[in-house]
Amino acid sequence: MKSRRLLRLLIAAALLVSGLASAQETSIVVASTTSTEQSGLFGHLLPQFTKETGIAVRVVALGTGQALDMGRRGDADAVLVHDTVAEEKFVAEGFGLKRMPVMYNDFVLVGPKADPAKVQGKDVGAGLLKIKVAAQPFVSRGDKSGTHAAELRYWKQAGIDVAAAKPEGYRECGCGMGPALNMASSMNGYVLADRGTWLAFKNRGELAILVEGDQRLFNPYGVIVVNPAKHPHVKLAAAQRFADWLVSPAGKAAISSYKIGGEQLFFPNS
Repeated sequence: MKSRRLLRLLIAAALLVSGLASAQETSIVVASTTSTEQSGLFGHLLPQFTKETGIAVRVVALGTGQALDMGRRGDADAVLVHDTVAEEKFVAEGFGLKRMPVMYNDFVLVGPKADPAKVQGKDVGAGLLKIKVAAQPFVSRGDKSGTHAAELRYWKQAGIDVAAAKPEGYRECGCGMGPALNMASSMNGYVLADRGTWLAFKNRGELAILVEGDQRLFNPYGVIVVNPAKHPHVKLAAAQRFADWLVSPAGKAAISSYKIGGEQLFFPNS
């Protein structure tokens, strides 16, 4: 009797351990940008992915630089970010398996409807130069995000080195896209934003899109599975399934169907 009871206890314990391991295998951590989170895209995509695959996804929303650092430390199973140069470096260093293009949207230069710097148009470099000359307030995310990297690139293309000498009115918030927009709204200043977060943003005040349509404002996103050779605990199979789903017909359809006010926020390009 005692041996049978012991056997039952051992079987129950084995089933419990197996169940816990199974539960762990059906969840992954994805480090991503604040734009994908604050735009509401993940709230739209992830329930569909989990329903189809049974894999739960926990998103940690950070600037792209911080998201990639999470991957480097092995604190995420995959990253979904938007700084192609930094992403390719991440893969080249051996921290990621492969960059897979997922989707794109674009950046927009937002500012007061009255537009005191007269930036309205399609040239982001000319717009930034006018903001500097007019000494108008400009909010920079200042957080090493993909948006911050793009902003610094546009200033440089306009012949302005903000690292060497910040223009009058230039303010770094060290924050995500939503808080940066809130700060610009409260200051009635200018800010570079991704269109997705702008469309989801409610506290616009007197802000409006002033510069859009410049080809340089193109904003691509990529997904990378963290390399298990660097971090053996990475849940490779589940993370790869997430990446593959994003670029599959089902994933592309889900991305395309996310709209705010009838306007599509992201466009698949896999």
